[in-house]
Amino acid sequence: MTVKTICILMPGDMGHGVGKVLRDHGYETITALDGRSARTKALAELGELRDVGSFDAAVGEADMILSILPPVEATNQATAVADAMKRVGKSPVYVDCNAISTGTAIDVGNIVTAAGAPFIDAGIIGLTPSKSKNTQFYVSGADTAPMMELSGKGFKVIDLGTEPGRASTFKMVYAAFTKGSWTLWTALLLAAERNNLLPELIEQFEHSQSDMLKKMRGKVPFLPADSARWVGEMQEIAKTFREAGVHGGFHDGAAWVFELLSETPFAEETRENMDTNRTLEDSLKVYAEALAKRGA
Repeated sequence: MTVKTICILMPGDMGHGVGKVLRDHGYETITALDGRSARTKALAELGELRDVGSFDAAVGEADMILSILPPVEATNQATAVADAMKRVGKSPVYVDCNAISTGTAIDVGNIVTAAGAPFIDAGIIGLTPSKSKNTQFYVSGADTAPMMELSGKGFKVIDLGTEPGRASTFKMVYAAFTKGSWTLWTALLLAAERNNLLPELIEQFEHSQSDMLKKMRGKVPFLPADSARWVGEMQEIAKTFREAGVHGGFHDGAAWVFELLSETPFAEETRENMDTNRTLEDSLKVYAEALAKRGA
């Protein structure tokens, strides 16, 4: 099939950038913003996505739908789009690009294919492609050709084979390292702060782990803005590990860290208005206050 019109659901931090590079490469890019927040609408405008309003209208126009949103909403969105496909009588290719477990990806695929649509499982590695030249989409499924045609058009697409869920699993084990590491840093620094040992620990890190400390300073103070949507991703990683017979407890703990950060005042920030001058030490004091409010 020839893909001309691509629908992005939803144009958040990642989705609006994907839509922008696809429009820059000649695709008609649309979205459905009925009931969406003012921020999502602003990002859609930034990504130059044309709003068609409803899922029914999006299904009616699109040749391909890219689902890009917090993982907790992946199944509900697939169900809503599948229902729209049945109402409209049209079944565009549905690509789930969310950070979901193997099992959840298979469930989404079953929902979509039951509506008569081709399904492609996808996992995104990297920053939004409007800000990076290194974004990669790993894909799997019975026919990944529609996604492979997009490779080189703002991002790289890598085929992992015909097995649904394989691309999502890849995303999960990758994010288990990146976001899992960030939560480990946060947890150990928070434990040091709560025991009045943070200055001494940082001094030791400066002596023996200077490169790692630099990464901590560059990441830990700025996690709260994304923390709420990353809770579900950690839960999906834990589920993926358990599906593979591996203990999922570490990423249950990672979810706990992101839940805590989502309770801090910094969680009200967005990537657009974040205080980038905040220090690691100042941030940990606020994180410790949030923990104290829990009675811990």
